[in-house]
Amino acid sequence: MRTIDKRLNAKVAPVLIKRAATLTLTYDARCKSRFAATLDSGEEVGVVLPRGTVLRDGDVLVADAPLNNDGGLVRVIAAPQSVLLVRAPERLTLTRAAYHLGNRHTPVEVGADELKLEADPVLEDMLKRLGAQVERAELPFQPEAGAYSGHSGGGHRHGHDETFAEDYALAQRVFDEHHGHAHDHSHGHGEAHDHSHDDHAHGAACGHDHGHDHGHDHGHCDGHAHDHSHEHR
Repeated sequence: MRTIDKRLNAKVAPVLIKRAATLTLTYDARCKSRFAATLDSGEEVGVVLPRGTVLRDGDVLVADAPLNNDGGLVRVIAAPQSVLLVRAPERLTLTRAAYHLGNRHTPVEVGADELKLEADPVLEDMLKRLGAQVERAELPFQPEAGAYSGHSGGGHRHGHDETFAEDYALAQRVFDEHHGHAHDHSHGHGEAHDHSHDDHAHGAACGHDHGHDHGHDHGHCDGHAHDHSHEHR
């Protein structure tokens, strides 16, 4: 069995691409770096690429040995899959849809007047509630490359993890907790701390922020612990 272990970054002559074997993969498969696959010719191959590799439609890979006249080259084709086409009569609605999808780290293919994403019933419901027009289709899917590109890294998140309403409630609760914590932090210190202005000036010079908990000693830039409870003369 041949192994595919390299992706070409250089431009390849059209005649060579035409003769190359082809490998048709869905987006999920193209996000994997090590897997067994079947070329469109029926040949079984093993794909072993650097971790974090996300293949795109048109990428040219290299096998460890040539077969027939393909020269060892393999061209990647994005397979048709179940997707949602998102459109809207107003730009603002489409922009809001893009914002909420991005907030959920959802891979999205951006077109001039539409968004495309993997089919997901919860995301479909969310988009319709935002006022977008959603259509199901079977099409190749090639999302924007970005921070989430790659199911590797843990950034990818499907809509069925939580409902739209639960997401909003969770975000609101986190905001409330953070706001309450910040308020208590400013006024809730029960113990006395005698800080002179020199203390704060020294901390600022060393890059320390005294706005955090003072219930422990802070290591200053000279590497020594400094106890704020002792008296400065």
